[in-house]
Amino acid sequence: MATASATLSSLSSLSLHTTANSRISLSKTRNPFFTKPTKPSLYHSFSSHPTTTTTATFTVKSSDIDTTFFDNFNPNDETDTVFNPPERPEDFVAPPSFDEGPMETEEEIALAYEELYGPAYSGESYLGNDIYVMDSKMQKKTGFGSKTKREKVKDGFEERVVQVRRVTKVVKGGKQLHFRAVVVVGDKQGQVGVGVGKAKEVVGAVQKSAINARRNIVSVPMTKYLTFPHRSEGDYGAAKVMLRPASPGTGVIAGGAVRIVLELAGVENALGKQLGSNNALNNARATVVAVQKMRQFRDVARDRGIPMEELWK
Repeated sequence: MATASATLSSLSSLSLHTTANSRISLSKTRNPFFTKPTKPSLYHSFSSHPTTTTTATFTVKSSDIDTTFFDNFNPNDETDTVFNPPERPEDFVAPPSFDEGPMETEEEIALAYEELYGPAYSGESYLGNDIYVMDSKMQKKTGFGSKTKREKVKDGFEERVVQVRRVTKVVKGGKQLHFRAVVVVGDKQGQVGVGVGKAKEVVGAVQKSAINARRNIVSVPMTKYLTFPHRSEGDYGAAKVMLRPASPGTGVIAGGAVRIVLELAGVENALGKQLGSNNALNNARATVVAVQKMRQFRDVARDRGIPMEELWK
């Protein structure tokens, strides 16, 4: 009994509650922001009274917090707020500043963005053509007392219609009539593309196919005599096209879609032959496939690691 009274006298700020169990419970104030507040407990058993339990509960006051550090701290004193960094090692080399060195050009920045995010990020493809040409192809201009006028955007490419066909689609209520147009675009400087589009009107079909052709631009390798560097053959579906270089003054000896593709690409001396199918779209695309198989002599020599003179030995 004397041991229990001595222990209770030391806890002067505790409220004592006697229960049937032998333990002391230490609990904090309830936090209203938590649904299940933690409640730590302090268990202590008294050997003299095994059947009696004393529960103690107390709260922490603001006066119990030690704030002597802030009493001696002066934020306006420079001696307290000064920062002394550690000494640098002997072999320390300062990193270069971001503004040192030559400035990057706009082309280098655009290529860097294209490598990271693709050609759609900068709005231009690798060939310099606007990939959002579908939105900017037709410019609408209105005038007083007149209907909306549309003008084509001048981007340096010429358009030539290869074929216009009527196509029908059988649906539940009958047949739907549309027009399919095959158009070839090119700048006559080595860039050419083949496109196809369908619409309910011929004008709309031609516009869609021209937009599709601009998205499929390819580069045609040519020599200084505006001919092919070597022979090539390409096939697309059942169509097969054979292309041969020609001497200066020969002209473009080809027919159908092959001739249109070569002329818009800028080829002036070449021989072309359609083998197999007479489909204009497949022949035009077969011509593009044959052109993509061609390589310049300097590229082959560079890949082999030999001078160009070695190719003719």
